Amino acid sequence: MSARRTSILEAAARVIAQRGIRGLRVEELAEEAGVSTSLIYYHFRDRTGLIARTLDFINTRAEHYTQPTADPATDPRGHLEEMLLLELQDTPAIVENSTAWGELRSAAVFQPELRDQLRTTTDSWNDYTSDLIHRAQQTGRATPDISPDDAAHRLTALVEGLSKRWLSGTLTLERARQLLRGAITAELGP
Repeated sequence: MSARRTSILEAAARVIAQRGIRGLRVEELAEEAGVSTSLIYYHFRDRTGLIARTLDFINTRAEHYTQPTADPATDPRGHLEEMLLLELQDTPAIVENSTAWGELRSAAVFQPELRDQLRTTTDSWNDYTSDLIHRAQQTGRATPDISPDDAAHRLTALVEGLSKRWLSGTLTLERARQLLRGAITAELGP
């Protein structure tokens, strides 16, 4: 990806996190990114294409900051716990990413063109989480009588909900992380 394209996507994520998706104006984004509006249209065709690529960018960024140290092959439960808890960190990049992700998810209620891409991304996250739970069951680190798919959906949805509550100031980060740890234990066993 070109440096200009990356700077546009970084600026788009920042603008969405600060002003919401409805506040994303191509002219203002061009100013924020330090490029012309024609360059934005050249790279992304239209606002819909820009939003779709920004969602991809946000997802890719999240994959980088949620890289646990625990090896998924030898410690799938530890990897899972770290991966989910890394979504709740008070660093500028994660706050921006989580805020933008929540905004894009909320916007999909009114903008159906976002739904397929969000579904694909969410399904990928759920599938990976389910696979880790299944592997944890095989190693005896998760109760065998739960559905990995169901537990994965509940845990990833909880992460998103806790993130929104923390970012909106209705829950402290410490409490959000504590609740997530408790939910992991409730889902997978001690």
